[in-house]
Amino acid sequence: MAIPKIKAIPTIRATARIGTYLGTEVDDTAVFAGIRFATAERFMPPIPVADSDETIEALAYGAQAPQLLSPIEHMLGAGDLAMSEDCHFLNVYTPSADDGERPVLVWIHGGAFTSGGGAMSWYHGSSLARRGDVVVVTINYRLGALGFFDLGSLAGAKFADAGNLGLLDQLTALQWVRDNIGAFGGDPDNVTVFGESAGGASVVALLGSPASRGLFHRAIAMSPSITQLRTADRSHEAAEEFLAATGVSIDGLLTLPVEQLLQAQASLLSNFVLGVTSFSPSPTGSLFDGDPLDAAARNPIPLLIGTNRDEMLLYAQFDPETRNLDAAGLLSRANRTFGEARAVRAVELYNEFRSHDTPARLSAAMVTDETFRAPAWRLAQRRIEQFNRTWMYWFTWPTPALGGGLGACHALDLPFTFHNLDRQNVDMFTGTSPDRLAVADAVSGAVLGFAAAGDPGWPEYEAGTRATKQFDVHSPVLADPESAVRQLWLADETVA
Repeated sequence: MAIPKIKAIPTIRATARIGTYLGTEVDDTAVFAGIRFATAERFMPPIPVADSDETIEALAYGAQAPQLLSPIEHMLGAGDLAMSEDCHFLNVYTPSADDGERPVLVWIHGGAFTSGGGAMSWYHGSSLARRGDVVVVTINYRLGALGFFDLGSLAGAKFADAGNLGLLDQLTALQWVRDNIGAFGGDPDNVTVFGESAGGASVVALLGSPASRGLFHRAIAMSPSITQLRTADRSHEAAEEFLAATGVSIDGLLTLPVEQLLQAQASLLSNFVLGVTSFSPSPTGSLFDGDPLDAAARNPIPLLIGTNRDEMLLYAQFDPETRNLDAAGLLSRANRTFGEARAVRAVELYNEFRSHDTPARLSAAMVTDETFRAPAWRLAQRRIEQFNRTWMYWFTWPTPALGGGLGACHALDLPFTFHNLDRQNVDMFTGTSPDRLAVADAVSGAVLGFAAAGDPGWPEYEAGTRATKQFDVHSPVLADPESAVRQLWLADETVA
């Protein structure tokens, strides 16, 4: 598949350490697309590009990592982009390639560590760059088995970091930003990493890695899939499962066609329980000194973290078993999650806070909180115990799409974060209500304020008040919203 060009005629020049780049103007910003930041052999660490005096056209998005596209990625326009193992590219959106020393935002895309790419249309950075006078960088990284296959547990020291190659790619892209972003109008001493879902979990993992020191100065974790971060034991187990699924030897993996790698990968992902941890970061190799979450909690870099109210409705809507759930089925699921002693209380609480929801939606709310909200609460709690600056938000604006069945679902906040309400297929996901503008102003404004000055616009998350910004048509600051639900999930921890 051909890689789409942005514009055929270069009009803007930026001279960096690694070469002179020719970009073009899009939406009143300078855009440099498809900049190579590294090369890599299969299952090996990335090699940063060398300094050069070459002149390079940056007019076409580079290939994204090989993947089996999900429906969300199709909606985001990923199907229009080429795929290749040679995927180490980034894109820069800037008001001007001058010496402006603007705040820099580096976007890490989501996709469960198995899909996605930095060039998707909803991640186009011109709107943010123009509105906030910032530089936006979007990056690719290796995915699935090519990015998170713990080959080192099977083949030894040569492949010690194979289980975290996707993170190593992200770190290499951040090194490129540190060394070169000044030529594109950015300030290398004011870099914010931000990401959603697997991208948010990547932000957390980067906070937990000593290798990230000095590469960024603020962090935003949106709906981070923290439960995807694996133990070393799970990483080793998944490596054995993947090798068995390929049906080849370790040596055979190095030449196995990528299509067969993806087929073997898909067989692991089909396991509903274990699939989410088949390919994701783990405390193996050289990137971590211990538990990444412990280190992320101790990291003093300011963190903005939050979740969407109805994350799992995006998936429950299409699950017949959940969609047809009745009250008895809800209690049964609550028993499995909370234990019999607390299940009745859990159902009562969710009915109290979501009195108009069906059992199916209440079940999705419990899974949302188990998967996204409670892990975010726990990390925030651990950080404030270390006196590390942390802010919390809660995105609650419900989309009217599919008759309102999606609520404030997973990934809904993406076009609001980038203020890209007019991008490809956004209205299919958000509708066309004029209410959207106020939400986009609030969400993107918080991101820009945090990147510029380390202040998203509301008080920090602290014990007692637990200030939480609600993003909706009206966006008040709430004090510990649904406190009883938080305490239900954190009941085994010493948290008031």
